[in-house]
Amino acid sequence: MNMYVKIGIMCAVVLAVAGTLIMKQGQIPEGHAETGAGGASDAAPKIPRLVDLGAKKCIPCRMMAPILDELKKEYAGRMIVEFIDVWENQAAARQYRITLIPTQIFIDPSGKELFRHEGFYSKEDILRKWKELGFDFTDNDAGKTDGEEQ
Repeated sequence: MNMYVKIGIMCAVVLAVAGTLIMKQGQIPEGHAETGAGGASDAAPKIPRLVDLGAKKCIPCRMMAPILDELKKEYAGRMIVEFIDVWENQAAARQYRITLIPTQIFIDPSGKELFRHEGFYSKEDILRKWKELGFDFTDNDAGKTDGEEQ
């Protein structure tokens, strides 16, 4: 085989791999649908999601627990709130590229990561960040983005 053909094939493979990595960046990892287990669920509501990755024995993570519970109850049906213990589920830590716990990941209804925060995050700060990202949970049209009809 000609040396130029080999170089061309190598370049095509490198470009294909790079393109795949770029396209996957910002997407939620496979195997983490609305419930955090199994594949994507077509029946799951298309609403934004807050994923908190931490550990049950980590002090700042334990401080986050009541905040996550409040958010889960107050915004049920408008925002999915999920906790993943990375000490029990190390695969999730790798998939979400966690370097510090707790880490909160804000994910839009299509599954695209919008923002991530490392460390303790208050309820007020979480709601403020959602609003900055276009999801206002403080009014009757909560959960709608700025671009949607209200």
